[in-house]
Amino acid sequence: VQLQESGPGLVKPSQTLSLTCTVSGGSITTNYYYWSWIRQPPGKGLEWIGNIAYSGSTYYSPSLKSRTSISRDTSNNQFSLQLSSVTPEDTAVYYCAGSTGAHYYYWGQGTQVTVSS
Repeated sequence: VQLQESGPGLVKPSQTLSLTCTVSGGSITTNYYYWSWIRQPPGKGLEWIGNIAYSGSTYYSPSLKSRTSISRDTSNNQFSLQLSSVTPEDTAVYYCAGSTGAHYYYWGQGTQVTVSS
């Protein structure tokens, strides 16, 4: 299974960050798999943003929930992240990942997103 993030590398403050993860070699509807967005700000650790389950249910980090939306396109085997009202503190490398149970088995290579005017 391979994951590939795509989207703009530069977003202006107050705008919405939009990223898409394309999954190949496996289906995002496979039972018991969860498809996550995770980010790493410069000099900091990994931060889980949220995920969408094989069933289509979504789960978000409480600290980001008010600004986050994760959706999926099963026909194209993709899932997407929208993060609204971004600030420079949202600058990070954004990863998509696939997990089941407590294990993240699949990761994208990551994409740098910078929030700046």
